[in-house]
Amino acid sequence: MAIQEPLFSSRTRSRFFIQGIRDCFGKNLTPMFKNTFQSGFLSILYSLGSKPLQIWDKEVVDGHVKRLQDEDIQSNVLEIIGSNVQQAYITCPADPNATLGIKLPFLVMIVKNVKKYFTFEIQVLDDKNVRRRFRASNYQAVTRVKPYICTMPLKLDEGWNQIQLNLSDLTRRAYGTNYVETLRVQVHANCRLRRIYFSDRLYSEEELPPEFKLYLPMQKS
Repeated sequence: MAIQEPLFSSRTRSRFFIQGIRDCFGKNLTPMFKNTFQSGFLSILYSLGSKPLQIWDKEVVDGHVKRLQDEDIQSNVLEIIGSNVQQAYITCPADPNATLGIKLPFLVMIVKNVKKYFTFEIQVLDDKNVRRRFRASNYQAVTRVKPYICTMPLKLDEGWNQIQLNLSDLTRRAYGTNYVETLRVQVHANCRLRRIYFSDRLYSEEELPPEFKLYLPMQKS
């Protein structure tokens, strides 16, 4: 299964080949956004925010998670770097006993290809009350669908990319079940992040609010 979505201002494209899912059991999990009216856009990370990792936790061994200025967009971004992708990551919610409870079906990540190993995971709940994980990695060659984890190769173009995932479609195609909500988002090394958000549908760049766009500096003639 191949997924190809239009990029942000960079006009590049991200391609996905869908796979995988794994069960993650938990009791008395508290949905963070249970009482939040969910429509339009719901952002969970913005690199220009005063506290971009306010609702995130991080784990770093032999690496770093820090905010710095990206030379291409000349603006602050969040960089996740580590010698081992499994030992350098950010995860949301920060509380391991909480869940996001986000029902919006589209996930969008504005991410920069730093030409190193990179992976991320999205944990969802389906209408069979099964928790499954979708994992995308740029170092995996084939798609694998197992009962509780779907793993998929990820190809990013050079520079800044927009990753768009239709979680409802992925859940249906991989497992034949219906997407209910997203429980957790975990982003591993190595990458730079501008924003991560959910939406009720895919929006064209013209429809996006200004703060959701990735502006590239004007080229001097």
